[in-house]
Amino acid sequence: METKSKKSFKTPDEYIDQLPETARNLLQQLRQIIKKAAPEAEEVISYQMPAFKFHGMLVYYAAFKNHYSLFPMTKALEKFKEKLVGYETTKGTIHFSYDKPVPVKLIAEIVQYRVKENLLKYLAKEAAKHNKVAKPISL
Repeated sequence: METKSKKSFKTPDEYIDQLPETARNLLQQLRQIIKKAAPEAEEVISYQMPAFKFHGMLVYYAAFKNHYSLFPMTKALEKFKEKLVGYETTKGTIHFSYDKPVPVKLIAEIVQYRVKENLLKYLAKEAAKHNKVAKPISL
């Protein structure tokens, strides 16, 4: 399920279209979950992977030989640590098996958490620009 390593992708569609059918179908499903959870996010290619931006990078996703992954950043993995028991994780990545159902609710929750996290960072920066005191907000 690996992507063509020397290929340069300009759009998420280009990336997804070149995948084998199983990976393509699962990544399309993952993409739709992310779009629904973050409707204002912009789709981009970053580091030759499909990704979503919303006041900064939101999440990346990709297909690999033995799994597909969501890259929601380290803090999100810490926040959802208990719900991620049973999934292989790395510092900033969750690996999903091709032969198991897509955890729709969990992915949506993680994406919504990332939306809030990025929005809070953005609002704090905007407040600082306008010399307003921004109170720390925790998620």
